Amino acid sequence: NSLSNPAAVKRFFETGGKSLLDGLGHLAKDLVNNGGMPSQVDMDAFEVGKNLATTEGAVVFRNDVLELIQYRPITESVHERPLLVVPPQINKFYVFDLSPDKSLARFCLRNGVQAFIVSWRNPTKSQREWGLTTYIEALKEAIEVVLSITGSKDLNLLGACSGGITTATLVGHYVASGEKKVNAFTQLVSVLDFELNTQVALFADEKTLEAAKRRSYQSGVLEGKDMAKVFAWMRPNDLIWNYWVNNYLLGNQPPAFDILYWNNDTTRLPAALHGEFVELFKSNPLNRPGALEVSGTPIDLKQVTCDFYCVAGLNDHITPWESCYKSARLLGGKCEFILSNSGHIQSILNPPGNPKARFMTNPELP
Repeated sequence: NSLSNPAAVKRFFETGGKSLLDGLGHLAKDLVNNGGMPSQVDMDAFEVGKNLATTEGAVVFRNDVLELIQYRPITESVHERPLLVVPPQINKFYVFDLSPDKSLARFCLRNGVQAFIVSWRNPTKSQREWGLTTYIEALKEAIEVVLSITGSKDLNLLGACSGGITTATLVGHYVASGEKKVNAFTQLVSVLDFELNTQVALFADEKTLEAAKRRSYQSGVLEGKDMAKVFAWMRPNDLIWNYWVNNYLLGNQPPAFDILYWNNDTTRLPAALHGEFVELFKSNPLNRPGALEVSGTPIDLKQVTCDFYCVAGLNDHITPWESCYKSARLLGGKCEFILSNSGHIQSILNPPGNPKARFMTNPELP
């Protein structure tokens, strides 16, 4: 990864030294704008609403914490029961509507499913006290709106990554409150059992977690870019040195790749929610009945008996599939566990018919 890289030397002579000048320009730009990390994507190549997130829809409700997007049906008739999709708080909603061929929203519409997706507010330090209960109460308001619009008595719920933690605790809260608002629950690449024996554990020792909590409380938020750096260093060859060589040594422009654009379009976490996520890692309360309390109710996931569909990625370096599998067994209802052959993001995005996509499942959950 140095200037003596054979490909870099060859490129230098082929371009008469221009590749070196271009690379130094990219490096200077990243030092100023990207915290010294090599850019993974050309951020000028995409625009939300123009070549990303183009499925027709409208915001039908908003509160302080979220906006609720309803997508316009395209079939003559629709299923009565709607689907509400809850993305992770650290990223933006349009991972579920990335492009026409990689859009869960569009897939739902083609199959007559009434689709709603949450878009989280990007918090500032003035929202530093927003915690898990804040997000759950906001989701409860959104669910009431979905049910009112569709006339359905309940809905299907999908949560991804940290959105899966939020939705799982919400479903547990509904059960504890005696309310049946959720017919079935889907979770994508999300961990509920935080007993980690994987690479993630390197970043989850108590000293590191407490230091992270202190930093976010001091600033009021956890910056999404800081979290992205941690995830990048978990796969440095693919997510750092690959772009170091391409951008700096070869002098090439970063690639135009929609998935990486979304991955770099991060949001912030309020300090309180970040602190609660840290405590989940430390104390692992969701595998013990009543150890976690949200919205005034103790959470016991074994009492959640609705159908549960759980997707994990074989090559996921953020939420390891083994942890997702253990999490799937925490709930008390019928569970179907799907292991995709992809990583964290592609396990969410892979559409039906992708020849490179494979999955494994076993109804017995051994």
